[in-house]
Amino acid sequence: QVHVVESGGGLVQPGGSLRLSCAASGSIFSIRNMAWYRQPPGKQRELVAAITSGGSTNAADSVKGRFTISRDNAKNTVYLEMNSLKPEDTAVYYCYADVTYNSGSYYRRYDYWGQGTQVTVSS
Repeated sequence: QVHVVESGGGLVQPGGSLRLSCAASGSIFSIRNMAWYRQPPGKQRELVAAITSGGSTNAADSVKGRFTISRDNAKNTVYLEMNSLKPEDTAVYYCYADVTYNSGSYYRRYDYWGQGTQVTVSS
């Protein structure tokens, strides 16, 4: 059993900052890619930023220069540092993890999602 839990969302004024965290726990053998997605009100879910186990990153053009993704492999945790927030960043933010876990007698690979955390940018 694997759990993925986000934290750190909230209400912030335009120009402000927030830091999201996402921790995976359970019978984890390894985690390949981790990422943050978001779903603005009335829109489809979109990729915000992703990071490999080796630390290579990519980010959506809309957040480049403002958001930074990082991870702590020892803690199975991924972070999203968000600066210079804009009202259009308002969304539910979801954590994603590509996990290989021990299911008993063998290993399985599965995509896990967190429950989502609300980020609201408003004055």
